[in-house]
Amino acid sequence: MRVLVPNLGSTSLKYQLIETHDEAVLARGSIDRIGGVESQIISWEAGSAQEARAASHVPDHRAAIKILVDHLARPGSRTQPDAGIAAVGFKAVHGGPHYRGSFLVDDGLLAAMQDFVPVAPVHNPVYIQAMHIFREVLPGVPMVAVFETGFHATLPEHAYVYGVPWEWGEKYGVRRYGFHGSSHRYIAQRVPDLLGRSSAGLRLVSCHLGGSSSLCAIQSGQAVDTSMGFSPQAGLEQSSRPGDLDPFVVLHVMEREKLAPHEVEQLLCKKSGLLGISGLSNDVRDLEKAAAQGHARARLALQVFVYELKKYLGAYAAALGGLDAVAFSGGIGENSWRIRDQVCSGLDFLGLRLDPEANRLPAHGDRVISAPDSAITVLVVHTNEELMVARETVKVLATAHGAS
Repeated sequence: MRVLVPNLGSTSLKYQLIETHDEAVLARGSIDRIGGVESQIISWEAGSAQEARAASHVPDHRAAIKILVDHLARPGSRTQPDAGIAAVGFKAVHGGPHYRGSFLVDDGLLAAMQDFVPVAPVHNPVYIQAMHIFREVLPGVPMVAVFETGFHATLPEHAYVYGVPWEWGEKYGVRRYGFHGSSHRYIAQRVPDLLGRSSAGLRLVSCHLGGSSSLCAIQSGQAVDTSMGFSPQAGLEQSSRPGDLDPFVVLHVMEREKLAPHEVEQLLCKKSGLLGISGLSNDVRDLEKAAAQGHARARLALQVFVYELKKYLGAYAAALGGLDAVAFSGGIGENSWRIRDQVCSGLDFLGLRLDPEANRLPAHGDRVISAPDSAITVLVVHTNEELMVARETVKVLATAHGAS
């Protein structure tokens, strides 16, 4: 089955077309700067020697999706000889308490996502819009939403319940949900393979670090705790979001500055986190360079990020009753040897020791970076969220066909 997996941002559309029979990527690409004067269009197909690049004005996501579908369906395309797009799988973010898993896209699912737009204002609107557009552009092609909260559905009650009025949970679905589920699911499956053992009994912390970051405590392949909460704004400091924050900070500043909720939302989503502390950038690469040149707030932003990571890692070691493995993934986790070094520094009391040379090697696939005598194996893993979405899409469609 050929599953198209689009990954959408506010001004971008990335995609992979995956043949799930052998899990081969038939095509991939991206359209960046959607709505800008000149959008960048990049595409690649299996068997091609290099990527094709073009520049054009792409006014909105509808135009971007049409370009994508037309590209994959054009005569002579390597993606077209046997069959077209059999299904579309979305890495959906938040569907509330009734949609924690993978589901066929229908009106009820879209309504649930709309209800949680205030909780995931950066993510839900663009996916809702895209689902409507794909339904129009590819009529009759099944669509599946693979929610980022799904992998965390195994959290025990004591890990997801908040100390708020009980009615909030019953009426409004207030609880810890967790996100980056496709990435953490991949890590939970990939690490045992790399270690040459079963997932049974494996105590693993998955560190997905990028523009958006979270940790997940995994016991025997199942999530038992995670750093993100009711929304993707909770947990670690993010690129432009604050992570964990005393709610009375928000109430206090709203009162002093006479801010409306939507104004606070913009400040918390766009101007906080690494950007808010540094006043310089939300990109770790920029901050590492600036910190090396003596920029005090850039250094502080990185120190806060590392400190929070270390605290969560220690907490999850306690929650799991010890650790067998720690895996770093995502743009920061895979590429910043400095962040990995600083997070693991001082954890000798857990028996965790990095191999400095292995840790500093340029990114070149999945690898172990802990010292041979380390009691805890530390790995760098190139996560594959698109593959997880494709696999889940096939499962949902197989179940739906079996029930029909």
